[in-house]
Amino acid sequence: MNKLKRLPPIHTISAFESVARLGSFTAAADELNLGQSAISKQIKTLEEQTRTPLFMRHARGVELTHAGKELLNSVQPALHQLSSGIEQVRQRHDANTVTVIATHAVAHYWLFPRVIEFNRIHPEITVSIRSDNAIDASKVTEYDFGILYGEGRWTFLDKVSLFAESVYPVCHPELKVEDPKQPGDLAHMPLIELDSAEWDCIGWYDWFRSFGVEYQSAENSLTFNQVTLAYEAARQGLGIALGWHFMVKEDLRSNTLKRVGSFVFESGKRDYLVHSTLSSLKPSAHIFREWLLTSL
Repeated sequence: MNKLKRLPPIHTISAFESVARLGSFTAAADELNLGQSAISKQIKTLEEQTRTPLFMRHARGVELTHAGKELLNSVQPALHQLSSGIEQVRQRHDANTVTVIATHAVAHYWLFPRVIEFNRIHPEITVSIRSDNAIDASKVTEYDFGILYGEGRWTFLDKVSLFAESVYPVCHPELKVEDPKQPGDLAHMPLIELDSAEWDCIGWYDWFRSFGVEYQSAENSLTFNQVTLAYEAARQGLGIALGWHFMVKEDLRSNTLKRVGSFVFESGKRDYLVHSTLSSLKPSAHIFREWLLTSL
């Protein structure tokens, strides 16, 4: 038997979530632009479907029963995911909306400033950015474009190189550190650690290893799980962080940050603008792609 056939009507679930969140049938009716009697009927239908009371009615409002609390914990994430999915499909097929997915760092430090400039020139086109460090080739197909890091070996994606990976130590200009004569000298300085175990990004261990230096982080090291957080800690003078050139070049130019030493790790990997070869680009996406590539 198809389990979907046993689901209550979606409008009853929406009404339940609204009443539960607002704590009032009247407030839910106002939010959903319905009459209070309609909300009451929908809740009654849902209670008949679940075969249990979901609310306790009081003179001053309503309170969830234990079963109601259990149901709310299940339906709220599902409704949010459903709403996000519908909005994503709507934007994907909106002729004047271009959707792009990228990591947090690329979205914030590289893509966002360019989108601001693009919108000045093309106010008729909206660029919607989704930042997600768990991005991979399969997720890109849900968007007009993605910015993927790697070696460019994606058979079902059209790709064009944006920038190479270049990583070097940076810190606040007023942080007093000696100029390292060799990469290993940095190991004894106040390093800001990056824990990237859950996504594809190098840390100090990888950076030192590229120069043939064995490195073990100190137990009390300041550690973050996002490049953006480690980078901001360096900007605040809390230590030395790894700086990706695409992120730090403007701060270096404005003297908000300074380089520590002249040692650079270049992995040979790059960030690419990609899109699925399984569907053609809409005109607005073509315009955005051409503008972005000419701005490099």
